[in-house]
Amino acid sequence: MLIHEGWLSGARRAPSPNHNTRPHDEVSLLVLHSISLPPGEFGGEAIERLFTNRLDPAGHPSFAEIAGLRVSAHLLIRRDGECVQFVPFQARAWHAGRSRWRDGEVERDGLNDFSIGIELEGDEVSPYTAAQYRVLAQATAALLGRYPALTPERITSHARVAPLRKTDPGPAFDWAYFRQCLAAEGMVS
Repeated sequence: MLIHEGWLSGARRAPSPNHNTRPHDEVSLLVLHSISLPPGEFGGEAIERLFTNRLDPAGHPSFAEIAGLRVSAHLLIRRDGECVQFVPFQARAWHAGRSRWRDGEVERDGLNDFSIGIELEGDEVSPYTAAQYRVLAQATAALLGRYPALTPERITSHARVAPLRKTDPGPAFDWAYFRQCLAAEGMVS
């Protein structure tokens, strides 16, 4: 996979209006998330509709409280490995919310300013698929190759940056297997 003008080759584009300009050109953190809509269900168009402000609040009882949210991620990796891109990487997607990252000796907030958000279609308890890990590793390798400040040590979970609010991608995410996939891409040893 390659990145050209902020877009990942091989990813289907579904542009989201929920982004804006980064205050600096910094991209130095990758935050992994999980999402399923309706909760615990996979497939369908609800995630894309949420990220593009087209979610019907009457479509499911759980949609009423989230349909008005203005959120996005840079990428969504579906269960079958399909990759969907909502926001170009040079733009600030609205994925991390209130969050904090220890950057050396400095605590930083406003993580959307300098991070890329990747959503995995999942529910934190169901195992993620081999196709998802493969595509995630390929996308991550492309990002690591494009953004020098982004290193394997600067890949984290939503749970780590917002521990009192979030738990994703959850205990079902196999970090060791993800690292093996990244190693297969030549990105970690």
